[in-house]
Amino acid sequence: MADEKIQQIYHERQKLQFCLLHALNNLFQEKDAFTRKDLDDIAEKLVLDDPYKGNWTPLRVIFKPHHNSLTGNYDINVLITAVEGKGKKVVWHDQRNKASSINLDESESRLTGIVLNVPVKRYGGIWKSRHWVCLRKVNGVWYNLDSDFASPYSFQSVEELRDFLDAAIDGGTEILLVKDDEQL
Repeated sequence: MADEKIQQIYHERQKLQFCLLHALNNLFQEKDAFTRKDLDDIAEKLVLDDPYKGNWTPLRVIFKPHHNSLTGNYDINVLITAVEGKGKKVVWHDQRNKASSINLDESESRLTGIVLNVPVKRYGGIWKSRHWVCLRKVNGVWYNLDSDFASPYSFQSVEELRDFLDAAIDGGTEILLVKDDEQL
């Protein structure tokens, strides 16, 4: 029965550094809620709209202000713009507060999901970056839809999810609540 429920959940797997793309598609439970082109276009528009454009250097061909043009690696500005384009709002969770301050029992129509920006260390700590992860409630069950996972992980209870979020906060993870824009 649990395997049957998980099969009904849309879950994209990690490719290159497109974790934001995967997190957004997992959040909206749709294969092409966003495409790479959509996020690239958003990133380019953010550069054009920026009144404080930095100086151009040859590295900017690949390492653009809001993403890496070869591997993805999109930033928070792309996330916020993409989510707002779907009529939702991103609310930063204050890290001084524990997960108990998040109303995880809100309906799926009010709290679309949670996006985490997790610090990652690889190669013995030499390479540091961040990874986007989506948590989403589907049919009353919370799932971790991390694109690095082979399949969705279902939390057994809201308390287990709160413990997970508290550990994430303690580890330096940024928590972003994606809510219905009309409900704020």
